Amino acid sequence: MNYAIVEVGSTQHRVAPGDHIRVQRLGGEAGASVSLDHVLLVQTEAGTKVGNPYVAGAAVKATVLGEIKAKKVIIFKKKRRKQYRRTRGHRQILTSLQIDEILLGG
Repeated sequence: MNYAIVEVGSTQHRVAPGDHIRVQRLGGEAGASVSLDHVLLVQTEAGTKVGNPYVAGAAVKATVLGEIKAKKVIIFKKKRRKQYRRTRGHRQILTSLQIDEILLGG
């Protein structure tokens, strides 16, 4: 089983060819190709390569499927006995990626 652990934004994702993942917003139109270079670990039939902190020459090729919004997060502020209440909502914009291949490089 081939898989890799990549760092996108400030999060880490375990990916394999054919997977669909949602990451923090990346630039690029739907259908564009993206290279994820911050690869922390690569597992292949030959063995495991662990980076220090990244695996040299390794990359993950992905295709942008589009942008979506995450579930709404409600922010509620209140101060007791002061008649102060504020409600706000936020929906983070995410990029949906399809993993095409894992390149090991040198």
